[in-house]
Amino acid sequence: MTVDILAALAYGTIAIIGGIVGYIRANSKISLVSGSFCGLLLIFAAVMQLQGQTWGLLLAAAVTAGLLVFFAFRLAKTRKFLPAGLMTVLGMLALAVMVHALAAKK
Repeated sequence: MTVDILAALAYGTIAIIGGIVGYIRANSKISLVSGSFCGLLLIFAAVMQLQGQTWGLLLAAAVTAGLLVFFAFRLAKTRKFLPAGLMTVLGMLALAVMVHALAAKK
């Protein structure tokens, strides 16, 4: 298992957990739905990478980039580290690993 697959799995798991926490703390159904959807997409992308599907890395990078943009705007608006700052930092790390893996495959 490569680092880019681990990054997609980890960020997907954190997105799901964050969605659940958002639902519990703020009764935010949109947090639950969007966190679960994006997290499952990232986990699906990682599984596809494990099966040798090269498009899995592209899917993981696209979902991570989308989440990164969303949480960066949220961080700029709220100036609160949790959850926006944490997800922004983790998203930057995960995306850097994925982009590096994409560059290495070309």
